[in-house]
Amino acid sequence: MRVVRHIAHLFLAGVALVAAASAAALAQQNYPAHAIRLVVPSAPGGGTDITARIVAPKLSDYLGQQVVVENRAGAASMIGSELVARSAPDGYTLLMGISTLAINPAVYRKVQYDALKDLAPISQVVTLSNVLVTHPSLPVENVKELIAFAKARPNQINFASAGVGSNPHLTMELFLAMTGLKMSHVPYKGSGRGIVDVLAGHVPVMTPAVPTALPYIKSGRLRALGVSGAKRSNAAPDIPTLAEAGVPGYEATQWFGILAPAATPRAIVDRWHKETVRALKAPEVRDRLVANGADPVGSTPEEFAAYLKSETIKWAKVVKAVGLKPE
Repeated sequence: MRVVRHIAHLFLAGVALVAAASAAALAQQNYPAHAIRLVVPSAPGGGTDITARIVAPKLSDYLGQQVVVENRAGAASMIGSELVARSAPDGYTLLMGISTLAINPAVYRKVQYDALKDLAPISQVVTLSNVLVTHPSLPVENVKELIAFAKARPNQINFASAGVGSNPHLTMELFLAMTGLKMSHVPYKGSGRGIVDVLAGHVPVMTPAVPTALPYIKSGRLRALGVSGAKRSNAAPDIPTLAEAGVPGYEATQWFGILAPAATPRAIVDRWHKETVRALKAPEVRDRLVANGADPVGSTPEEFAAYLKSETIKWAKVVKAVGLKPE
Protein backbone atom coordinates (compact mmCIF):
# COMPACT_ATOMS: atom_id res chain seq x y z
CA MET A 1 0.00 0.00 0.00
CA ARG A 2 2.86 2.36 0.86
CA VAL A 3 4.45 1.64 -2.52
CA VAL A 4 1.19 2.43 -4.28
CA ARG A 5 0.84 5.67 -2.33
CA HIS A 6 4.44 6.59 -3.12
CA ILE A 7 3.89 5.95 -6.83
CA ALA A 8 0.68 7.99 -6.73
CA HIS A 9 2.50 10.82 -4.98
CA LEU A 10 5.24 10.82 -7.59
CA PHE A 11 2.64 10.75 -10.36
CA LEU A 12 0.77 13.72 -8.91
CA ALA A 13 4.03 15.61 -8.40
CA GLY A 14 4.95 14.94 -12.00
CA VAL A 15 1.56 16.15 -13.17
CA ALA A 16 2.00 19.32 -11.12
CA LEU A 17 5.41 19.97 -12.64
CA VAL A 18 4.10 19.45 -16.15
CA ALA A 19 1.16 21.74 -15.42
CA ALA A 20 3.46 24.42 -14.02
CA ALA A 21 5.76 24.16 -17.02
CA SER A 22 2.79 24.33 -19.37
CA ALA A 23 1.44 27.38 -17.55
CA ALA A 24 4.84 29.08 -17.76
CA ALA A 25 5.11 28.27 -21.46
CA LEU A 26 1.60 29.60 -22.06
CA ALA A 27 2.42 32.78 -20.14
CA GLN A 28 5.48 33.31 -22.35
CA GLN A 29 3.41 32.70 -25.49
CA ASN A 30 0.88 35.31 -24.37
CA TYR A 31 3.57 37.77 -23.25
CA PRO A 32 3.04 40.59 -22.67
CA ALA A 33 -0.48 40.44 -21.26
CA HIS A 34 -0.40 43.80 -19.46
CA ALA A 35 1.68 46.96 -19.00
CA ILE A 36 5.43 46.72 -18.38
CA ARG A 37 7.55 48.86 -16.04
CA LEU A 38 10.83 50.20 -17.41
CA VAL A 39 12.63 51.42 -14.30
CA VAL A 40 14.98 54.38 -14.68
CA PRO A 41 17.27 54.43 -11.62
CA SER A 42 17.78 58.21 -11.77
CA ALA A 43 15.71 61.35 -11.45
CA PRO A 44 13.59 62.80 -14.28
CA GLY A 45 15.43 65.06 -16.70
CA GLY A 46 18.72 63.17 -16.84
CA GLY A 47 20.18 61.44 -19.88
CA THR A 48 18.86 58.02 -18.87
CA ASP A 49 15.35 59.37 -18.39
CA ILE A 50 15.41 61.22 -21.72
CA THR A 51 16.64 58.12 -23.56
CA ALA A 52 14.04 55.87 -21.92
CA ARG A 53 11.21 58.24 -22.82
CA ILE A 54 12.35 58.42 -26.44
CA VAL A 55 12.47 54.64 -26.82
CA ALA A 56 9.50 53.58 -24.64
CA PRO A 57 6.63 54.70 -26.94
CA LYS A 58 8.02 52.70 -29.87
CA LEU A 59 8.56 49.67 -27.65
CA SER A 60 4.93 49.99 -26.54
CA ASP A 61 3.85 49.91 -30.19
CA TYR A 62 5.92 46.82 -30.98
CA LEU A 63 5.13 44.88 -27.80
CA GLY A 64 1.42 45.68 -27.92
CA GLN A 65 1.34 46.81 -24.28
CA GLN A 66 2.27 50.09 -22.66
CA VAL A 67 5.87 50.41 -21.48
CA VAL A 68 5.67 52.73 -18.48
CA VAL A 69 8.83 54.63 -17.55
CA GLU A 70 9.17 54.72 -13.76
CA ASN A 71 11.86 56.79 -12.03
CA ARG A 72 13.40 55.22 -8.92
CA ALA A 73 16.33 57.48 -8.12
CA GLY A 74 18.83 57.38 -5.29
CA ALA A 75 22.04 55.81 -3.98
CA ALA A 76 23.96 56.20 -7.26
CA SER A 77 21.23 54.31 -9.14
CA MET A 78 21.35 51.36 -6.72
CA ILE A 79 17.76 51.77 -5.47
CA GLY A 80 16.21 51.32 -8.90
CA SER A 81 18.73 48.70 -10.00
CA GLU A 82 18.16 46.57 -6.90
CA LEU A 83 14.39 46.87 -7.32
CA VAL A 84 14.67 45.24 -10.75
CA ALA A 85 17.27 42.69 -9.67
CA ARG A 86 14.88 41.52 -6.92
CA SER A 87 11.72 41.61 -9.07
CA ALA A 88 9.90 38.58 -10.42
CA PRO A 89 11.64 37.35 -13.60
CA ASP A 90 8.45 37.51 -15.65
CA GLY A 91 9.32 40.29 -18.10
CA TYR A 92 7.09 42.92 -16.50
CA THR A 93 9.78 44.86 -14.62
CA LEU A 94 12.90 45.83 -16.53
CA LEU A 95 15.77 48.25 -16.02
CA MET A 96 17.19 51.03 -18.16
CA GLY A 97 20.63 50.42 -16.72
CA ILE A 98 23.34 53.05 -16.42
CA SER A 99 27.13 52.90 -16.47
CA THR A 100 27.02 52.88 -12.66
CA LEU A 101 26.17 49.18 -12.84
CA ALA A 102 29.84 48.73 -13.74
CA ILE A 103 31.14 51.52 -11.49
CA ASN A 104 29.39 50.89 -8.17
CA PRO A 105 31.27 47.69 -7.18
CA ALA A 106 34.49 49.74 -7.09
CA VAL A 107 32.97 52.75 -5.31
CA TYR A 108 30.77 51.17 -2.64
CA ARG A 109 31.68 48.48 -0.13
CA LYS A 110 28.16 47.05 -0.04
CA VAL A 111 26.16 46.78 -3.23
CA GLN A 112 23.06 44.71 -2.49
CA TYR A 113 23.07 42.97 -5.87
CA ASP A 114 25.61 41.66 -8.36
CA ALA A 115 24.94 43.20 -11.76
CA LEU A 116 26.86 40.40 -13.49
CA LYS A 117 24.81 37.67 -11.77
CA ASP A 118 21.45 39.18 -10.76
CA LEU A 119 20.58 40.91 -14.03
CA ALA A 120 20.13 39.55 -17.54
CA PRO A 121 21.49 41.97 -20.19
CA ILE A 122 19.12 42.43 -23.14
CA SER A 123 20.71 45.15 -25.25
CA GLN A 124 22.90 48.20 -24.90
CA VAL A 125 20.70 51.04 -26.13
CA VAL A 126 23.10 53.96 -26.58
CA THR A 127 26.58 55.18 -25.83
CA LEU A 128 27.19 58.87 -25.33
CA SER A 129 29.59 61.49 -24.05
CA ASN A 130 29.30 63.76 -21.09
CA VAL A 131 29.99 67.46 -21.59
CA LEU A 132 31.92 69.79 -19.31
CA VAL A 133 29.69 72.82 -18.77
CA THR A 134 29.94 75.96 -16.69
CA HIS A 135 27.46 78.60 -15.65
CA PRO A 136 27.99 81.77 -17.74
CA SER A 137 28.84 83.69 -14.56
CA LEU A 138 32.10 81.75 -14.23
CA PRO A 139 34.71 83.92 -16.02
CA VAL A 140 36.12 81.23 -18.32
CA GLU A 141 35.57 80.65 -22.03
CA ASN A 142 37.41 77.36 -22.60
CA VAL A 143 39.12 74.43 -20.88
CA LYS A 144 42.52 76.08 -20.62
CA GLU A 145 41.00 79.12 -18.94
CA LEU A 146 39.08 76.88 -16.51
CA ILE A 147 42.29 75.05 -15.62
CA ALA A 148 44.12 78.32 -14.95
CA PHE A 149 41.19 79.77 -12.99
CA ALA A 150 40.73 76.65 -10.84
CA LYS A 151 44.46 76.19 -10.17
CA ALA A 152 44.52 79.61 -8.59
CA ARG A 153 41.54 78.64 -6.39
CA PRO A 154 42.06 75.08 -5.07
CA ASN A 155 38.88 73.59 -3.56
CA GLN A 156 37.05 76.91 -3.97
CA ILE A 157 35.05 75.85 -7.03
CA ASN A 158 32.21 73.37 -6.65
CA PHE A 159 31.13 70.84 -9.24
CA ALA A 160 27.82 68.99 -9.35
CA SER A 161 27.25 65.36 -10.29
CA ALA A 162 24.48 62.78 -10.54
CA GLY A 163 25.70 61.25 -7.28
CA VAL A 164 28.80 59.78 -5.67
CA GLY A 165 30.31 57.22 -8.01
CA SER A 166 28.04 58.12 -10.90
CA ASN A 167 29.53 58.22 -14.38
CA PRO A 168 29.37 62.06 -14.49
CA HIS A 169 31.14 62.14 -11.11
CA LEU A 170 34.00 59.91 -12.29
CA THR A 171 34.15 61.82 -15.58
CA MET A 172 34.95 64.93 -13.54
CA GLU A 173 37.28 63.14 -11.13
CA LEU A 174 39.30 61.84 -14.07
CA PHE A 175 39.46 65.38 -15.48
CA LEU A 176 40.69 66.71 -12.12
CA ALA A 177 43.27 63.95 -11.79
CA MET A 178 44.66 64.53 -15.29
CA THR A 179 44.87 68.31 -14.82
CA GLY A 180 46.00 68.36 -11.20
CA LEU A 181 43.01 70.48 -10.17
CA LYS A 182 41.17 70.39 -6.85
CA MET A 183 37.44 71.13 -6.74
CA SER A 184 34.70 70.35 -4.21
CA HIS A 185 32.12 67.72 -5.14
CA VAL A 186 28.39 68.37 -4.65
CA PRO A 187 26.46 65.15 -5.36
CA TYR A 188 22.77 65.10 -6.34
CA LYS A 189 20.20 62.36 -6.83
CA GLY A 190 20.49 62.34 -10.60
CA SER A 191 21.79 64.73 -13.24
CA GLY A 192 18.38 66.35 -13.64
CA ARG A 193 18.42 67.70 -10.09
CA GLY A 194 22.05 68.73 -10.27
CA ILE A 195 21.67 70.70 -13.45
CA VAL A 196 18.86 72.75 -11.89
CA ASP A 197 21.36 74.19 -9.41
CA VAL A 198 23.96 74.71 -12.14
CA LEU A 199 21.41 76.63 -14.20
CA ALA A 200 20.66 78.77 -11.14
CA GLY A 201 24.35 79.48 -10.65
CA HIS A 202 24.53 77.80 -7.25
CA VAL A 203 27.12 75.28 -8.52
CA PRO A 204 29.20 76.52 -11.46
CA VAL A 205 30.59 73.31 -13.00
CA MET A 206 29.19 69.93 -14.07
CA THR A 207 29.74 67.11 -16.57
CA PRO A 208 26.22 65.83 -17.40
CA ALA A 209 25.36 63.65 -20.38
CA VAL A 210 25.08 65.53 -23.67
CA PRO A 211 21.27 64.93 -23.94
CA THR A 212 20.77 66.49 -20.51
CA ALA A 213 22.79 69.63 -21.20
CA LEU A 214 22.26 70.25 -24.90
CA PRO A 215 19.03 72.29 -24.71
CA TYR A 216 20.62 74.66 -22.18
CA ILE A 217 23.83 74.92 -24.20
CA LYS A 218 21.84 75.86 -27.30
CA SER A 219 19.85 78.47 -25.37
CA GLY A 220 23.01 79.99 -23.90
CA ARG A 221 22.11 79.16 -20.31
CA LEU A 222 25.18 76.92 -20.01
CA ARG A 223 28.62 77.26 -21.57
CA ALA A 224 30.08 74.06 -23.08
CA LEU A 225 33.84 73.64 -22.81
CA GLY A 226 34.34 70.11 -24.14
CA VAL A 227 32.81 66.65 -24.59
CA SER A 228 34.28 63.67 -22.80
CA GLY A 229 34.38 61.14 -25.63
CA ALA A 230 37.13 60.35 -28.10
CA LYS A 231 35.24 62.14 -30.87
CA ARG A 232 32.96 65.15 -31.13
CA SER A 233 29.23 64.74 -30.70
CA ASN A 234 27.18 64.62 -33.90
CA ALA A 235 24.56 66.71 -32.12
CA ALA A 236 27.03 69.50 -31.32
CA PRO A 237 30.05 69.18 -33.63
CA ASP A 238 31.29 72.67 -32.76
CA ILE A 239 32.10 71.58 -29.18
CA PRO A 240 35.66 70.18 -29.04
CA THR A 241 36.60 67.04 -27.16
CA LEU A 242 38.36 67.59 -23.85
CA ALA A 243 41.43 66.00 -25.41
CA GLU A 244 41.37 68.61 -28.17
CA ALA A 245 40.63 71.42 -25.74
CA GLY A 246 43.68 70.93 -23.55
CA VAL A 247 43.69 67.53 -21.81
CA PRO A 248 45.53 65.15 -24.19
CA GLY A 249 44.51 61.50 -23.87
CA TYR A 250 41.31 62.22 -21.97
CA GLU A 251 38.33 59.95 -22.73
CA ALA A 252 35.29 58.88 -20.71
CA THR A 253 31.86 57.88 -21.99
CA GLN A 254 28.67 56.52 -20.52
CA TRP A 255 25.99 54.14 -21.74
CA PHE A 256 22.43 53.05 -21.10
CA GLY A 257 21.02 49.59 -21.71
CA ILE A 258 18.02 47.41 -20.97
CA LEU A 259 18.31 44.53 -18.49
CA ALA A 260 15.89 42.10 -16.82
CA PRO A 261 16.03 40.05 -13.62
CA ALA A 262 18.51 37.19 -14.04
CA ALA A 263 16.07 34.26 -14.25
CA THR A 264 13.89 35.87 -16.94
CA PRO A 265 13.05 33.21 -19.58
CA ARG A 266 15.22 33.40 -22.67
CA ALA A 267 12.14 33.69 -24.88
CA ILE A 268 11.21 36.97 -23.15
CA VAL A 269 14.80 38.25 -23.30
CA ASP A 270 14.89 37.48 -27.03
CA ARG A 271 11.55 39.22 -27.59
CA TRP A 272 12.78 42.34 -25.83
CA HIS A 273 16.05 42.28 -27.73
CA LYS A 274 14.22 41.97 -31.04
CA GLU A 275 11.87 44.88 -30.31
CA THR A 276 14.63 47.06 -28.83
CA VAL A 277 16.79 46.70 -31.94
CA ARG A 278 13.71 47.32 -34.08
CA ALA A 279 12.88 50.48 -32.09
CA LEU A 280 16.45 51.80 -32.39
CA LYS A 281 16.28 51.40 -36.16
CA ALA A 282 13.03 53.35 -36.42
CA PRO A 283 13.95 56.72 -38.02
CA GLU A 284 11.90 58.80 -35.56
CA VAL A 285 13.68 57.15 -32.60
CA ARG A 286 17.15 57.08 -34.10
CA ASP A 287 16.97 60.69 -35.27
CA ARG A 288 15.88 61.93 -31.83
CA LEU A 289 18.62 59.97 -30.06
CA VAL A 290 21.30 61.25 -32.45
CA ALA A 291 19.97 64.80 -32.17
CA ASN A 292 20.40 64.50 -28.41
CA GLY A 293 24.02 63.41 -28.76
CA ALA A 294 23.57 59.67 -28.29
CA ASP A 295 24.83 56.91 -30.58
CA PRO A 296 22.28 54.03 -30.88
CA VAL A 297 23.80 50.56 -30.35
CA GLY A 298 21.37 47.61 -30.24
CA SER A 299 23.84 44.89 -29.19
CA THR A 300 22.93 41.24 -28.54
CA PRO A 301 22.43 39.97 -24.97
CA GLU A 302 25.80 38.20 -25.19
CA GLU A 303 27.57 41.30 -26.48
CA PHE A 304 26.02 43.46 -23.79
CA ALA A 305 26.99 40.95 -21.08
CA ALA A 306 30.60 40.94 -22.27
CA TYR A 307 30.62 44.75 -22.45
CA LEU A 308 29.22 45.07 -18.92
CA LYS A 309 31.99 42.80 -17.63
CA SER A 310 34.70 44.76 -19.47
CA GLU A 311 33.30 48.07 -18.18
CA THR A 312 33.35 46.74 -14.61
CA ILE A 313 37.06 45.96 -14.97
CA LYS A 314 37.83 49.31 -16.65
CA TRP A 315 36.10 51.51 -14.07
CA ALA A 316 37.67 49.61 -11.18
CA LYS A 317 41.05 50.67 -12.60
CA VAL A 318 39.87 54.31 -13.00
CA VAL A 319 38.55 54.47 -9.43
CA LYS A 320 41.88 53.16 -8.15
CA ALA A 321 43.85 55.56 -10.36
CA VAL A 322 42.00 58.66 -9.13
CA GLY A 323 42.32 57.54 -5.53
CA LEU A 324 38.65 57.22 -4.61
CA LYS A 325 38.09 55.16 -1.47
CA PRO A 326 35.10 52.76 -1.37
CA GLU A 327 32.32 54.08 0.85
